[in-house]
Amino acid sequence: MRVPGRVYTTEKMLEAIREEKALEQVMNVAYLPGIQKYSIAMPDIHWGYGFPIGGVAAFDAEEGVISPGGVGYDINCGVRLMRTNLTEGEVKPVLRDLVTEIFRRVPCGLGEGGRIKLTQEDYNRIISKGIGWAIENGYGDREDAQRVEDYGTFPGGDPTAVSERAYQRGKDEIGTLGSGNHFLEIDVVNEIMNPGVANSFGLFKGQVCVLIHCGSRGFGHQICTDYIDVMLSYMRKNNLELPDR
Repeated sequence: MRVPGRVYTTEKMLEAIREEKALEQVMNVAYLPGIQKYSIAMPDIHWGYGFPIGGVAAFDAEEGVISPGGVGYDINCGVRLMRTNLTEGEVKPVLRDLVTEIFRRVPCGLGEGGRIKLTQEDYNRIISKGIGWAIENGYGDREDAQRVEDYGTFPGGDPTAVSERAYQRGKDEIGTLGSGNHFLEIDVVNEIMNPGVANSFGLFKGQVCVLIHCGSRGFGHQICTDYIDVMLSYMRKNNLELPDR
């Protein structure tokens, strides 16, 4: 190992982590060239591809590596909290109807496509403009971009680096939830731990919020697959070896 491993967890959670052998992946990451200080595992650690899910590592810009397994198959996967002005008392009487309507309107499940059909040019604009495309097409407003990391777009997106197969897999997946551990929840603010932070986010006790966990689905998965193949070919040609592919 080039650096130590550091795991943030509890004794109870550590039992499950050991059963999944995710700690082996923490060790494998610690062997990668150019890694800095620690191979880190966050509390949600579980078995992934090369990297554990919940694994974090920083690499030297010159001596380090780019790892598709570190980025993950579900590129840009994350969790978003959407607040509402509704209270628990207002929503609880209609909760069952609300959940039924969400299931009706939000496509979810493996292979499930959505109502938004995109051309390749649409996808090119999404790659280049990020949330700007959504705002321009009526799926948000300009204030939303102020509340998203990097204002909802990351400069340098290159549509020409995406394969035709990735476009085909992703063309009907915008606005869908997918499967696995992705979810859409109706939540209630039960306790305020830091009033100052809560106030800055517009959160109050008893408030109903929506929590969404999703990613890039088949589109991101195919991009990862494509570039893993490129890197494996490079490794074979240059006789490079790693503890875990």
